[in-house]
Amino acid sequence: MITILCVDDEPGNLCLMRTILRDDYKLVFATGGMDALRAIDKHHPALILLDVEMPDLDGYEVARRIKAMEKGRDIPIIFVTGRDSLLDEETGFEAGGVDYIAKPLFPRILMARVRTHLSLVRVAALEESQRAAIHMLGEAGHYNDTDTGTHIWRMAAYARLLARAIGWGPEATKLLELAAPMHDTGKMGIPDAILKKPGPLNAEEWVIMKTHSRIGYEILSKSDAPLFQLAAQIALRHHEKWNGSGYPDGVAGADIPEAARIVAVVDVFDALSMRRPYKEAWPLDRVLATLEEASGHHLEARLVDTFKRIMPDVLNTKAHWDAVEAKMYPSLEQSRPAEAKS
Repeated sequence: MITILCVDDEPGNLCLMRTILRDDYKLVFATGGMDALRAIDKHHPALILLDVEMPDLDGYEVARRIKAMEKGRDIPIIFVTGRDSLLDEETGFEAGGVDYIAKPLFPRILMARVRTHLSLVRVAALEESQRAAIHMLGEAGHYNDTDTGTHIWRMAAYARLLARAIGWGPEATKLLELAAPMHDTGKMGIPDAILKKPGPLNAEEWVIMKTHSRIGYEILSKSDAPLFQLAAQIALRHHEKWNGSGYPDGVAGADIPEAARIVAVVDVFDALSMRRPYKEAWPLDRVLATLEEASGHHLEARLVDTFKRIMPDVLNTKAHWDAVEAKMYPSLEQSRPAEAKS
């Protein structure tokens, strides 16, 4: 059961909170600021109902101290107080509160506010879980690639920029940025002997390698969540080509989902512009010339043209992720280029 900490120096107010909330939540009570701080450490509440006027510490100071605590910084605080001026409300929000309820308490209002803020906590927890899953699946797809650095996160940022430039809205671009890092999830199903082969793949090995797109789709499509449905679509189609010569199904043109077409462009750009142990990063003019050569054949021309137009933003993003990569993967900076795979 969800725990709520109720803090008030008036027993009558605590009794009223208990009457309103006891059937739905586990309640913990404190009659002062210091008691409240100790209760947080002991009971780990999901939400705090906090009075302002108390004899030891006022509620605003208590809120500030809670937000300075590692265990308290993410706990929503609702002020429940007789102070109802706009200045009081402003002070409450500045102290870290998420809501402000004036006394006397009305049961339906208190219950509605509590449910609303607890639902926001659950949404935030779900988003954090999704991000953790994304990180794991993205890294799993490149687990055996010891030299890719921040590739999946950098190309996801490029995908967001390109999608926004062609008119995608904020929510859609955010979803794409989260889905793109999972595009190679299916590589976890490819044997190490193929993934780590030092030379080019033979025809039989290449057939096996190409199955990673369908493996990724099968893994990611198990979830009905829009994020993972989009990721599954990208995993399946990001190796299709505009002229129909790609894999796994030879889908062509606008029949390739736009999200997968976007990822194809940024994936090629990042692969060419990043340094790997077997090659140096290509200079920008050579990368752009290669994209232009692929335009209308491998890649959609409209997307290539738009990507080139937003190149200043792309390069700023690249500089950011290059700095992150240098810090996280210093061995990549020190690696010597070797003969590139074909």
